[in-house]
Amino acid sequence: MNTKKLIVITGPTAVGKTALCLDIAEYLSVPIINADSRQLFRELKIGTAAPTSEQQERVRHYFVGTLSIGDYYSASRYEEDVMALLQQLFQLSDYALLSGGSMMYIDAVCNGIDDIPTVDNATRVQMKKRLAEEGLEALVEELKRLDPEHYETVDRQNPRRVVHALEICHMTGQTYTSFRKAIKKQRPFDIIKIGLNRQREELYDNINRRVDYMMDQGLLNEVKALRPYRQTNALNTVGYKELFNYLDGVWNLDEAVERIKGNTRRYARKQLTWFKRDELLRWFNPEDKEQILNHIFHYEQTR
Repeated sequence: MNTKKLIVITGPTAVGKTALCLDIAEYLSVPIINADSRQLFRELKIGTAAPTSEQQERVRHYFVGTLSIGDYYSASRYEEDVMALLQQLFQLSDYALLSGGSMMYIDAVCNGIDDIPTVDNATRVQMKKRLAEEGLEALVEELKRLDPEHYETVDRQNPRRVVHALEICHMTGQTYTSFRKAIKKQRPFDIIKIGLNRQREELYDNINRRVDYMMDQGLLNEVKALRPYRQTNALNTVGYKELFNYLDGVWNLDEAVERIKGNTRRYARKQLTWFKRDELLRWFNPEDKEQILNHIFHYEQTR
């Protein structure tokens, strides 16, 4: 049994992770390690529901606003950075707290990243050209044929993910799935996984109200300022994509906002599907703080 415990609190967007994690962090006297990949970008404050300055004064947060919109970052870099940080934090406390909804980032810390080959420049240029000429839908169909297993799990609306999988297929002659060995790395600490969920109607209501709040807080102006960077991967994100379409005249503002709500609900369903495959997650309602704390301490006593 390890004396050091990494508490991972995750769940779908708008479920209530922030409020709970602030309380848990204060109770344990530990900082919060952010595991929302978009909150790393300092320009994406409103649309990612990043912790406010007041919340960050209340509890120290790591990996919030540490990158600029044009910076390159990846799940493997995140794994390295978090593991280095945990070495420091575990010198100060037996507990560390990681929270967010980015499935790949959480898996990177808990299980490690597979050793995917680096794509050569010729393949990268060729696939970029094909994406521009043939469109995403054609490449998605090709991925379905070449690697049906990865096709079932990949975000088929994300051109970067689809193209990268095809780059590996074409460059190596093997499926992308074949490189995802899912060999779990051993960690020098225990991992306590806590999943948060609500009744679906309540979660959807939270999502709708959060989108309205973001608009009231100035999301449209945030998106306008980011328009010159709209091709960056960080902005291939719900909330930003829809308002870019509004600014392009594709939809009126009311329709763009409704699309944000609908796409956020869809993303929440996808998150839950991913998380529920993890048998180590113990599920709670975000209001059940006492039960969650009991689970953390019970885990410590019985593992």
